[in-house]
Formats: sequence, structure tokens, C-alpha cells
Amino acid sequence: MSESMVRGMLYIHSAPAALCPHIEWAVGAVLGAQDALEWAPQTASHGAYRAEIIWTGPQGSGSRLASALRGWAHLRYEITEEASAGADGSRWSHTPELGIFHATTDVTGNIMVSEDRIRYAYEQAQGDPSAVFHELSLALGEAWDEELEPFRQAADGAPVRWLHQVG
Repeated sequence: MSESMVRGMLYIHSAPAALCPHIEWAVGAVLGAQDALEWAPQTASHGAYRAEIIWTGPQGSGSRLASALRGWAHLRYEITEEASAGADGSRWSHTPELGIFHATTDVTGNIMVSEDRIRYAYEQAQGDPSAVFHELSLALGEAWDEELEPFRQAADGAPVRWLHQVG
């Protein structure tokens, strides 16, 4: 039985120059030969660089990428893996301050919040609507979006890709 191949995106929003070669090695170890990362200055963070690539690989490559990049200081990134036959899509976001966030996504990239997570939000809130709002905000990764948005938009001349739109 052949392994199902998937597509995804890797967005390195901000990395110090000294970390760039290590990121390339980690990506190469997970994905093999892909398009090279083309580094550009990240104007939202003096001295930092950004890059992005479209990747293809076996199902689960997104989680392997997230694991390979996890925990590096001063690194901000997002990884998406598209939904495929028998598997939902995924999105990982990482910031130095917040750590890593993972969400399951549908075929159009919307974050899906499970029934169990919604029940947990109700239970934690104990009838307080603002606490339900807080728990659902955590489930949607809103803190990661807020922290990463300036880095998404600060790429001089680079296309801005909206990962989601609220409202």
C-alpha cells in the first residue's frame, strides 16, 4: 500500500540569521529535496529573516516539521498540511512566548473545534459567558494569531496570505 502524499505550506515568519541554516537542515531532514528556502529580511523584527515554501510529502509531514522546529528560541513559524483522503488538515503555529499551537482544519482551512473541547469550555466556565469566550479563544489559537499577524504583514513586497478571516 502506497503512502498518501499531501501538500502544505511552511511560513518562517521570523528567525535570527544564525538559525536560518539550521532551519534549512531540519526542513531537509523531514521533507527531503524541496524548493530551497529563500530568506528575506523581516521588517517586523530588526535582524530577523523570513521565508516560506510550498511542500509535498507523506501524510503527517506537517507534524514532523513542527516537531523538528519546536523549541528553538526566537523562531516564529506556521505550518499547514492540507486535508487528504482519510485525514483532516492541520495547522501549527509557534511563537517563542506562547510555544506551539495545533488545530485540526477542514478542506478550506477553517479550524475545527471538537465537541469535547466545546464541552470542556462549558465546564471550565461554570456558567460565566466571558470564561466560555476565553476557552473558545484558546481553542481557536487567537493569541497565536494576534502575535503572528504583524509578522505576516511585514514582509516587504511579499504576498500576504490570510490564513483566516474573522467577522
